Amino acid sequence: MSAVRQSSVTGFLLAVASAATFALSGIFASSLLAAGWSAGAATTARIGLSALVLLVPTLIMLRGKWGLVRAGWVQLLFFGLLAVAGCQLAFFLAVQFIPPSLALLIEFTGPVLLMLWFWARTRRAPSWLTLLGAVIAMCGLIAVAGVVTGTALHPLGILFALVAAAGNAAYYALGASSSHGIPSLPFVGLGLLIAAVLLVIAGATGLLPIVFSGETAVLAGAAVPPALVVAGLVLISTVAAYVLGVAASRRLGATVSSFTGYSEPLFGILWTILLLAIVPTTLQWFGAALIIMGVVTVKVGELRRSRRPLASPAR
Repeated sequence: MSAVRQSSVTGFLLAVASAATFALSGIFASSLLAAGWSAGAATTARIGLSALVLLVPTLIMLRGKWGLVRAGWVQLLFFGLLAVAGCQLAFFLAVQFIPPSLALLIEFTGPVLLMLWFWARTRRAPSWLTLLGAVIAMCGLIAVAGVVTGTALHPLGILFALVAAAGNAAYYALGASSSHGIPSLPFVGLGLLIAAVLLVIAGATGLLPIVFSGETAVLAGAAVPPALVVAGLVLISTVAAYVLGVAASRRLGATVSSFTGYSEPLFGILWTILLLAIVPTTLQWFGAALIIMGVVTVKVGELRRSRRPLASPAR
């Protein structure tokens, strides 16, 4: 197996693992919310504690390499503010005006926005297979999300959800960039630290309501201490998910890794079956199949596009 193909396979496996760990965040977070935590408290604890977990390894890996941080501070700043904190905060604000399923659907248009942005920036159109895969995957996401006609379309909710979509696109675009030379783990660690500062400020100013609770949480039908749920949310669905996702983006590129992220709702279905014993509807199963078909089509389209020689420049 060639080195390029091996890197692509490794990147795909990392992207799938990232989606699987991200998908658990909904179960962990819903357990905390049911125990009396506010969404702002769960988000701030998630990002803040994750930044602390990665702080020591980040400092160790950047020893003698702080010049890389000075060179890549713009990417780090946008990753922390837009891809992490902005995306989280915007989604939280969006669900105050529109249903969560609709907000999630709009947020997951991020890969499509990213594809269009690359198209506008490079003036190189995606292949027809990539565009077809994007349409198929979006149809599958609509089916999985269960968005139906008659859903309230509050303009502020749509606006905040679009900001979350921009943050979703920024996560893959900035994560795929390695021109600054900062390794994946410290890049995520510094980004989470920046995001944690913003979330603490948002909580202190009242923009993000912060309410913690010491009540026992229920996870997969069992009563557990909230600290255990927070540990799972931090270590599995944040630290592991972000590090794996950035590592995958650097191997696959922003477009393929972002559409592979559409497997997150599929793992969400799997975890609800295994942990909550909730069986999805027939429409959701159909949507899951469409998402898989769409992701595979995007991957094939990008592979064919990468093998196509660029046109020779005019004399």
